[in-house]
Amino acid sequence: QVQLVESGGGLVQAGGSLRLSCVDSGRTFSNYAMAWFRQAPGKERKFVAGIRWTDDNRYYRYYADSVKGRFTISGDNAKNTLYLQMNSLKSEDTAVYSCAKSNTRVVLTTASAYDYWGQGTQVTVSS
Repeated sequence: QVQLVESGGGLVQAGGSLRLSCVDSGRTFSNYAMAWFRQAPGKERKFVAGIRWTDDNRYYRYYADSVKGRFTISGDNAKNTLYLQMNSLKSEDTAVYSCAKSNTRVVLTTASAYDYWGQGTQVTVSS
């Protein structure tokens, strides 16, 4: 059974940084695409970043335009942990951030493409 548990959210001032973690208790971590989504109050859940690995251990990362150059997604296969390093945070980054795992190796930007979800962690950026 796959269980995703996020941590690392909190309150930070604009311009600051946070690193989110997502521990995957399920199957081999790098066999599947993983992603971070976020949902602000009253808004739909949106894709933030995704990552996939190849059989020869290369990886490919994808980002929403709104976070390119500020956020970095990465994974530690030995720890089955996904990370999201968030720098230069803005008030509009305030949301609940959730990690998601697919049953495929394809990174898609739609939430319905992912089969497993964490409970979410709140990120609040004060201006």
